[in-house]
Amino acid sequence: MFGGHNNRYVYSKLFSSAMQPSNLEPFYIRAELIPSPDDITITTLITPDRFEVFEKLINHYQGPISATLHVDETPEKRKILGRLQAMYMRNPSMRRYVDVHLIVDSFERQFNYWRNVARFFARTKYILMLDVDFFPCTNLRQNLQRHPQLLGKLREGNAAIVIPAFEYGALDEGRNSDHFPRTKDALIKVVRSGHLDMFHKVWQQGHGSTNYTRWYSADQPYLVTEYTYSYEPYVVVKKDAVPWCDERFIGYGANKAACLYEIYLSGTDFWVLPNDFLIHQNHDYPEVTRRMERKLNKQIYTNFREESCYRYWRNALALGTWNSPRSSNARRECSKIPEFMELLNELDNPNSISLNSN
Repeated sequence: MFGGHNNRYVYSKLFSSAMQPSNLEPFYIRAELIPSPDDITITTLITPDRFEVFEKLINHYQGPISATLHVDETPEKRKILGRLQAMYMRNPSMRRYVDVHLIVDSFERQFNYWRNVARFFARTKYILMLDVDFFPCTNLRQNLQRHPQLLGKLREGNAAIVIPAFEYGALDEGRNSDHFPRTKDALIKVVRSGHLDMFHKVWQQGHGSTNYTRWYSADQPYLVTEYTYSYEPYVVVKKDAVPWCDERFIGYGANKAACLYEIYLSGTDFWVLPNDFLIHQNHDYPEVTRRMERKLNKQIYTNFREESCYRYWRNALALGTWNSPRSSNARRECSKIPEFMELLNELDNPNSISLNSN
């Protein structure tokens, strides 16, 4: 139940871009129920200040969850793990559905490393990459069954299924998920009242590609056609069909966008579910820390985009797929990077490469 074998050498290679030394203990808590392979596991990450929303997520989802818990190596560690064990003992849904993978180190906010751990040890074919403070208001697993063509794309590994995210404008209104709308019609009424809107509306690049105006009237899944490199939706993907999150991103800013950017470059199209949605459970943010870390990660992300384009281009050339439909996302996005285009122009035979064909 608690504890387990920890091979630090193997894990340091599996997650070699993360800051080390890091003590990883997979399945510190192991769910009693073995999930169906075709189910959707929520993969998420938790810190001690998020235990309350984590338990709400467990009780509501009633399905497999693979969570990474990070704890500092401090005297508080025993108390924190005691709180976790108390939650486990009192909550039958946690015992039934939840795997927790423990990371003990001194490195805060290694979000992409933590995401990769939760995904790596998920026990189903499909995962929903979710931040723990988002509440899935609908039964998306049931609703997804109504769209067999989209399910087929998911099984083939060609689709990332977007669940639109919303947020209350007033901090206190969004703290209690018990009062969140549970249907699309009810949600639209709250949106029209002015109390609820797309998540982080002030940063349109983050979720604007979902096209909320279209979503309000949609009754069928639709393709995201206006992708931007800052787009960071919450998505269902096939676990073994998409790239891993780059672990170089430490702290706030660009970490999740980098995950989604590489998924998009790999040839995975984003499809939006028409009737399902998430709502953010509001909380305070460490604003000074966020500003500093976003500034640092902005430059890393600029370099990462260029590196990723070069890598996917080289890979596609070797496989003879650069001009295939599978590479259309990469061709479209990489053509927007002047440095990448300059690099191609320096090659011996750049005219043989078509960046703009679809």
